[in-house]
Amino acid sequence: MPDSPRTILVCVAWPYANTPLHAGQIAGAYLPADIFARYHRMRGDRVLMVSGSDAHGTPVTLRAEQEGTTPLAIFERMHSSFVDTFERLGISFDIFTSTNTEDHVEVTQDIFERLLERDYIYEAEQTLLYDPKANRFLPDRYVEGTCPHCGDPGARGDQCDHCGRALDATELLQPRSRLSDATPEPLPTNHFFLRLSAFNERLREWVEPQAHWRPAVRNFTLGLLREGLHDRAITRDIEWGVPIPLEGYEQKRIYVWFEAVIGYLSATKEWAERSGDPSAWEAFWRDPEARSYYFQGKDNITFHTTIWPAMLMGYEGLNLPYDVPANQYVTMSGSKASSSRNWAVWMPDYLERHDPDPLRYTLTAIMPETSDTDFTWAEHLRRNNDELVARWGNLVHRVLTLTRRHFDARVPEPPDELAANSRELLARLDAAFDAVGAAIEQVQLRHALGAAFAVAQAANRYLDERAPWTAVRTDRASAAETLHTAINVVSGIATLLQPFLPFTSPEAWRLAGNAGSIEAAGWRRTPVAAGTPLPEPAPLFRKLDDSIVAEEEARLGR
Repeated sequence: MPDSPRTILVCVAWPYANTPLHAGQIAGAYLPADIFARYHRMRGDRVLMVSGSDAHGTPVTLRAEQEGTTPLAIFERMHSSFVDTFERLGISFDIFTSTNTEDHVEVTQDIFERLLERDYIYEAEQTLLYDPKANRFLPDRYVEGTCPHCGDPGARGDQCDHCGRALDATELLQPRSRLSDATPEPLPTNHFFLRLSAFNERLREWVEPQAHWRPAVRNFTLGLLREGLHDRAITRDIEWGVPIPLEGYEQKRIYVWFEAVIGYLSATKEWAERSGDPSAWEAFWRDPEARSYYFQGKDNITFHTTIWPAMLMGYEGLNLPYDVPANQYVTMSGSKASSSRNWAVWMPDYLERHDPDPLRYTLTAIMPETSDTDFTWAEHLRRNNDELVARWGNLVHRVLTLTRRHFDARVPEPPDELAANSRELLARLDAAFDAVGAAIEQVQLRHALGAAFAVAQAANRYLDERAPWTAVRTDRASAAETLHTAINVVSGIATLLQPFLPFTSPEAWRLAGNAGSIEAAGWRRTPVAAGTPLPEPAPLFRKLDDSIVAEEEARLGR
């Protein structure tokens, strides 16, 4: 792996500010981005992780209408919830802002005007669906119907979540208004369009060589490009959103799918201003050596591999995405997460009753990198008790308890030359830094976590083989070597696990006798010297009672 620091921009999906976050969203975008960013910071790379609340999505206006309040009130409540959830779950954004800022409006309008000037945006008449009962044009998400491509009856007017196709509301079969349940009527109105068709060939030439992309992401994108991109309207008849910077369009707004992706750039500029160096954003967007990674769910692939790159190509002078490591879905006990059915593990609710690291562990272990996966409370219980508690937590506890009891709470002195199995274990640990790091860099996080935990499993076998609890009475030098080696291994495993388990890993690091910051120590094994005093050990994880499975499953859909 390279030794010189790299510039890494970590762009994470902007959640619609209409419902709290749930575990499927965390596994889909936020947790993988956080693991990736934490690792690169420990490597010494220059990392910026950005995102924010999508304040202007039509789900926000729909929620406001349902509650009889304003979109601003819904956005402010949900944004506060997001910030709290990310802090308590350890999602380490450098900036988490929103699309409801002056910075975002300014950057969005600048891109709109530049693309308009270059004839990549044009005005045209468009047929939109009109609700005759509500007497208003319907934004895409106000319309539902049957997908014309796959036949799913729950498609929205902007996208079918079942097949992932981007849609126009007028394409839906059997459309219905979410406002009144009326059958909407097609009527003409004027809007601005992004000339996506002009970028089809340039996008294909850019996508084809991206061999490091996930096959599902690359193949899906190439499929869209083979079919040919169609120009898409980027304004809507709505009053909540970014104003169009032209006279005569006061009742229309720039549509959310166009302006939300611009948030990555506006957030970076906002971060630069806050940092006191307004030009600092350029290192992440204009340096050709900088790499930008876009962490998304699979329903957002289209926007990040075709639409946003086309906008960047049209604007010119800004880096295209290096990778879009989109995840598949995590279902909950066999069913897709659903706000309307309350079928989700809601993060504010979870964090009121449970610790963050065990959930981070389970979601990483089942991360849907290549196919949909399923979260069940039974599996979470098993992973917590059998893997976190029994394999890793117990390793830390028994090594440190034995050492405190038999070696005066200090790291024992090793022999001049370690035994073969001691050397082998330390060599395996050192090699794991390269293996785990390489997997994280390729955004293969399940594999990375497994490689780290394999060292813990090897350390447990090493302890069982050398049995220091017996040797301390018959061969004190052997017990000293075993525990010295094991403490150094615990210290190293804590570092390996820091990107995944940021709450308990610093505690394991401290218990192994280290001082200072585990992040500042870097991505390597930091030796713990003989004679280092050890604090009183405490359990890293709580064993969960079998009863929580039924209790938590009863909350689903309630």
